[in-house]
Amino acid sequence: MTYLVSSDLPTAPAGRRLRALLARPGIVQMPGAHNGLAALQAKAAGFEALYLSGAAMTASMGLPDLGIITVDEVAFFIRQIARASGLPLLADGDTGYGEALNVMHMVRVFEDAGAAAVHIEDQLLPKKCGHLNDKKLADPAEMAAKIHAAARARRDLVIVARTDAAASEGLDGAVARAKRYVAAGADAIFPEALTTPEMFKAFAEKMPGVPLLANMTEFGRTPFITAAEFEALGYKMVIWPVSALRCAAKAQEELYATLARDGVASAMLARMQTRAELYATIGYADYEALDSSIVATVVPQMPDSGRAGGAARDDTR
Repeated sequence: MTYLVSSDLPTAPAGRRLRALLARPGIVQMPGAHNGLAALQAKAAGFEALYLSGAAMTASMGLPDLGIITVDEVAFFIRQIARASGLPLLADGDTGYGEALNVMHMVRVFEDAGAAAVHIEDQLLPKKCGHLNDKKLADPAEMAAKIHAAARARRDLVIVARTDAAASEGLDGAVARAKRYVAAGADAIFPEALTTPEMFKAFAEKMPGVPLLANMTEFGRTPFITAAEFEALGYKMVIWPVSALRCAAKAQEELYATLARDGVASAMLARMQTRAELYATIGYADYEALDSSIVATVVPQMPDSGRAGGAARDDTR
């Protein structure tokens, strides 16, 4: 599939396609994708929906996740991920970029860019990752007003309300906020930074009939729980927000250290996508085939001398 051919494009809006996934039995698994290439790789692995994390996105820009980027900057990432994969995408909307009118603008921009869903959190700026300390919470009535505004602005976009209240107000406080947000128009609830399976289960039991999203981030307050276990605990969606970015960043760090040490990247060949593998991932030949003036690319063979210091690979580069 390429996004240039209209017959290859999805016919239903992204929000409707996500709602159809949520209506099916089972948990919807949404790995984080911080750019179009990651989205294609996640799709190739068999995932049917994706997540755009504010933390992964800002880190890829060389910035901390403190709510300092703009709606249009996020829309750039939404467009490339939706265009590349065609999959329903849940986007991180932070605190909504302001009050009611700002939230409505965000919803329209995100939906027009191709997002299927957005989550909005009940923090005050400067916001923090949900697993960090001393987060400042918004008044629940003000957060409910944002959710109501988002629901008025969307066409098909799924509105997910995230509450960070568990750490400071306890489970009952988080549940009370969540119920208020559902009454204001939220389609689903994202209880952030719960710390035990028992806590996830207790929250779900207090929110019957409401689709719930679980965050399975590494290096946070939540212990490792599988998708199947989250489903059994009462959750309909699970995200792995920064996992792909963390792996990519670690690999890049090791590559640059190798280049600085050796002056050549051959020792890293075994960990690289080959040229052929990359071209297959991005559908290079499919794009070439659309224009008869482009001569079909022949992937060059790498000279044996270029393999010095690295593990041999049979495929082309």
